[in-house]
Amino acid sequence: EKALLLRLSATDYLPGGISLEETVWLVKQAKTFIDIAHITSGGIAPESIHVFPGYQIPMAEAVKKNCQLPVITVGGIREADMVEEILGNKRADLVAMGKELLRNPYWVALTAWERGHDICWPDLSRRAFEK
Repeated sequence: EKALLLRLSATDYLPGGISLEETVWLVKQAKTFIDIAHITSGGIAPESIHVFPGYQIPMAEAVKKNCQLPVITVGGIREADMVEEILGNKRADLVAMGKELLRNPYWVALTAWERGHDICWPDLSRRAFEK
């Protein structure tokens, strides 16, 4: 048995386009066939949108609340405190990070290390992080 994830744009930010309400309806219809919904937005039309840290969290939160299904949120999330707030307040069940991990593939390990956890660094990088 494998988990099935549905990733979809909650809105396309276009007049008359996809709305959050339609997304909630769609996820409810798919709920019996999926295990988790990955909620994102935009990116399917050349529309300029206001992007800021966590700008898609409320959409994932709405799907979670209305569909009683685990959700993944994404969108400008760069700080560990924000990740902890999202998960701690049950606004989403998982947090995805795209561009931040492209900028810094060691973000997760560095964040854990900065918070005092022992990290097993890859051999190629170990010397750079030794104290």
